[in-house]
Amino acid sequence: MVPSGLKPMECMVMNFDLASVAESRTVILVEGTSDQAALEALADRRGQALDTHGVAIVQMGGATNIGRFLRLFGPRGLGVRLAGLCDLEDELIRALGVASVEHIIQAHGEIRSFRVLQKQPAQRGRTPERQLHRFMGTRAGRKSQYARLLVDALDLARVPRPLDQVLAHSTR
Repeated sequence: MVPSGLKPMECMVMNFDLASVAESRTVILVEGTSDQAALEALADRRGQALDTHGVAIVQMGGATNIGRFLRLFGPRGLGVRLAGLCDLEDELIRALGVASVEHIIQAHGEIRSFRVLQKQPAQRGRTPERQLHRFMGTRAGRKSQYARLLVDALDLARVPRPLDQVLAHSTR
């Protein structure tokens, strides 16, 4: 049964399998693939198998879709415990610092592309943090790639609080 009038085909379009998610105890709603990548990377680093904790991560395809997902998974829908996050890049950049993030970009052969972006008129007045955030969103798949790389570079004692708390809440 699909609650709230959501059709199974809509679930496929939204990039998740309702049957497998419905078996979860907790669903973490995330804005997109980079947020999911960051959560999965941190869980991996901590040795937490989310599936064994009954946790599923569902991408909403943007924060504006939250209502649809709350109806689907909330008390009048599947009734699973919910948690959520959106747009973690700024948190990760802050936790690592600009120099460390630039080092990661350099290690992956993209520092020249980043420097070109920094010289663009629209970027000149922005802080390095904002430039890094923009850089990560300029090519398909880059946000997810760097979400994982930045989490892998984190000192586990300095994990951004929202990321840390959503995993702690979800795996209890």
